[in-house]
Amino acid sequence: MKTYNKLVRDLIPQVIRKSGKECEIEVVSKEERAELLEAKLMEEVNEYLEDKNLEELADIMEVLFGLADNLGYSEEDLFNKREEKLKERGGFKEGIVLKNVY
Repeated sequence: MKTYNKLVRDLIPQVIRKSGKECEIEVVSKEERAELLEAKLMEEVNEYLEDKNLEELADIMEVLFGLADNLGYSEEDLFNKREEKLKERGGFKEGIVLKNVY
């Protein structure tokens, strides 16, 4: 038996059972979920920093959707806020580094 005690994607228990194994799960409160999502965000960011690939970026995005949901926002709300900030302040595609302001 291997112990994890970490937040996993919603379909992971079914994936495990489909492979012929059993698992024990717990559905946590909203408050506990927030803490676990923040820990998962750090885990996924660290995985991205190590592997630097699209899959890890997608994992980060999924955790962000989970965090937004836990705060009462939809994926659409998150995308809309991103668009609003993009229009007002731009993105990060040009690599601009602010050195000084006088």
